[in-house]
Amino acid sequence: MKTNKLSWMIAFVLLALMFAGLYVLEQTLPPTTMLFTILKKSVIYALIAVSMNLLNGFTGLFSLGQAGFMVVGAYTFAILTIPVQHRAMVYQYYDGGIVQFALPAALGILAAGAVAAVFAFLVGLPVLRLKSDYLAIATLGFAEIIRAFIQYEGLGPLTNGSNLLRRFPTFTGIIPPFAIVAFCIFIIVMLIHSTYGRALKAIRDDETAAEAMGINLFFHKQLSFVISSFFAGVAGALLAMYQGSIQAASFKSSMTYEILLIVVIGGMGSISGSILASFLFIASSEWWLRFLDNELFIGTFKVPLLRSGFRVVVFSVIIMAVVLFYRRGIMGDREFNLRFLTRGRSKAKERKNG
Repeated sequence: MKTNKLSWMIAFVLLALMFAGLYVLEQTLPPTTMLFTILKKSVIYALIAVSMNLLNGFTGLFSLGQAGFMVVGAYTFAILTIPVQHRAMVYQYYDGGIVQFALPAALGILAAGAVAAVFAFLVGLPVLRLKSDYLAIATLGFAEIIRAFIQYEGLGPLTNGSNLLRRFPTFTGIIPPFAIVAFCIFIIVMLIHSTYGRALKAIRDDETAAEAMGINLFFHKQLSFVISSFFAGVAGALLAMYQGSIQAASFKSSMTYEILLIVVIGGMGSISGSILASFLFIASSEWWLRFLDNELFIGTFKVPLLRSGFRVVVFSVIIMAVVLFYRRGIMGDREFNLRFLTRGRSKAKERKNG
């Protein structure tokens, strides 16, 4: 009990130090610096990965519908928060659209999560009776259907068809997205450590044994599916704010595969692993390896292989190496807390004494 309290205290102290560091960076670096761009996108992907891990890692449901719930959240936020005076410019082919009011950004984010959760509840009624690959195919199909449905011209007065949605509120700094994501992940962590979380883990480990213990399988699967989708919708709203404009065509199935890759690299069943892998994935794919796409000359000698697209090749090799050497991901099913640190020290002492 004392160890748990100390771990929570250390987590809150580290969180406070992180926000203090972000504030210092905001005051010293220009807002357009690449570091801020990477940090904003990474923290949003961290929330998406954690929400997916709640399903795949903690409940054992192989779902591939995250991109679908993200696009629902993104469009809900954009539709409800575009200022009335700008709607004629955005919905120029649809007489200003049918929504003629604007919610504050905070309410728009909550609405994004709520609408995504409602869709998840309705979709979950039939698909959660499926298992394994069949569930993955069904949820992936939903994501593709909803993306195509949003672009349907008949819904143009609401979704603007295949055109961009823009002029909705965006981030003015780096601290707001971090604060929102930190709060959302905190709620997920509290859920995992509750009786509901223990029931989800029991379902993941053995459905037959969990049912024999009196756990309502469908109810808890539905609960996990709806909660995960709620936070995927929130993440979709945050991604819309980050990008400044949205279009359904960009929420392809490849986005879900990227999120799944982050979850696998970080470790199935590890919140810390999903957060760490999100930052490493975004920074490596969009920043650290960018120099590999540019030709380099040393005197008259041209360094071979460096050209447009070579970054993707190197990044793929790095991912393969991580998967080969870390079969269960970087963190496995462990969390970065006081127990993790003390366990590492004890193992080091054992190797030294042995």
